[in-house]
Amino acid sequence: MPRWRSALATLSAACVGAATLLLAPPAHAAPSDTDLAHRWAPLHYQDTSSAYYTADYLAPVNYDGDWNTLNNWENLDANASQLTGTVYYSVAETRTHWYITYGFFHPRDWKDYPLNLFSHENDMEGQVEVIRKDGSEYGTLQAVVTLAHDNFYSYTPPGSPFTDGRENIDGTLVMRNHDGAAHPTSFQEARGHGAYAWNGADFPGGDGIVYKPSRAGGSVPAGGNDRDARYGLTDLTPADSLWGRRTNTETYATWGAFRGDNGKDNAAHAPWAWDDTNDGSDLQAGVIATDPAYLVSQYFGNTGDLSLTYLRNPYRV
Repeated sequence: MPRWRSALATLSAACVGAATLLLAPPAHAAPSDTDLAHRWAPLHYQDTSSAYYTADYLAPVNYDGDWNTLNNWENLDANASQLTGTVYYSVAETRTHWYITYGFFHPRDWKDYPLNLFSHENDMEGQVEVIRKDGSEYGTLQAVVTLAHDNFYSYTPPGSPFTDGRENIDGTLVMRNHDGAAHPTSFQEARGHGAYAWNGADFPGGDGIVYKPSRAGGSVPAGGNDRDARYGLTDLTPADSLWGRRTNTETYATWGAFRGDNGKDNAAHAPWAWDDTNDGSDLQAGVIATDPAYLVSQYFGNTGDLSLTYLRNPYRV
């Protein structure tokens, strides 16, 4: 081939390559944990009891200005105006998925009022969301596992490939639009605060609070039947948050158990101590946070190439 033709061909190929780069959509930068948590934060349906609805408000653990969880029961009435909607979160990541934990805290778990032996000071229940890394900026939601009273419940959104595994799928997630994107919905009981997927029905008894995630922060509900409250997200993992304080005896009595002395002692747990008590000896307390990939691989079938190797997990230290 004449030298000039070879040079022309090389130039032409270079131009085509440059044009392809210009026309190709830009690769998505990895979203921050905060952005991920906001993108998939649930619209939260909190049932309330008309007998004592402030005990059903979402709140930060240190709502009363200190990290002493032995006084959270006693300080509730005097500090009701500080019960700002708060949901705790953390993110773990494998090659194939993100796992976003959400924790819902209440200062009291009360089965009856006044106090009885089945009530306890402090309460944190919640869920882990399973997000497939599919090349889009925020991935695709494939499943949610919730905690309610020492049992895990499994849910999938419409279109998920997941099927029953060791555990049966308990229901289909109701998705609702918020800030221009479809979000999962969640539900908590009044008094005992068991966490499930919302079933799309109105609140039992007709009164409850709908909390929506907000980057501007949370609000104190206007009452026990506020359908437009807000919650802010708080990272579980920094030094000044719940995981960072995991060995602090002001907050915890034992590993992951909040100090509490009203009703049953030390009965509320942080995510790294959440447990389903009858799902197998290989799934120990805390696995929903410490090894969510393995939990999901056992709870569900048809999980494809789901990776069990973590790129990062704040609870594996």
